[in-house]
Amino acid sequence: MPVYEYRCSRCGRLTSLLVRSYQPPASPRCARCGSDQVQRTVSRVAVLRSEESRLESLADPSQFGDVDENDPRSVARWARRMGSELGEDMGDEFDDMVERMEAGEMPEEAQGFGEEPEP
Repeated sequence: MPVYEYRCSRCGRLTSLLVRSYQPPASPRCARCGSDQVQRTVSRVAVLRSEESRLESLADPSQFGDVDENDPRSVARWARRMGSELGEDMGDEFDDMVERMEAGEMPEEAQGFGEEPEP
C-alpha cells in the first residue's frame, strides 16, 4: 500500500496519506488546516535503521558544526534535520516553532539552545 505525500498551498504543511489501493485519493485534504489546495510531492525513500543507529547519529558532534545558536534560521535548519532523523512527526508545536525560527524569530522555547544547564 503506497503512501502519498501532499504539500498544502495554504499552510505549507506536508501531509502523508496511506492509501489502500494504487490509485491516489480523489480529493486529498491537508491534515492541519483541512484545505483541499494540496499538491502531490515526491516522497523520500525510507531506509530502515536501528534505534541505536539513529540515536548514535543524533549524538554525533559533527551534527552541530554549522549551527549558529544566535541565528534562528541556523537553529531551524538543525531542528528540521534532527526531526527528520528521528523519522517521526514532531507535532504541530514543533512545526510552528521551527517556522517561526525560519522567519527569523527566536521563540522563547528555543532560547538557551546549546547552553549547559545551571547546577
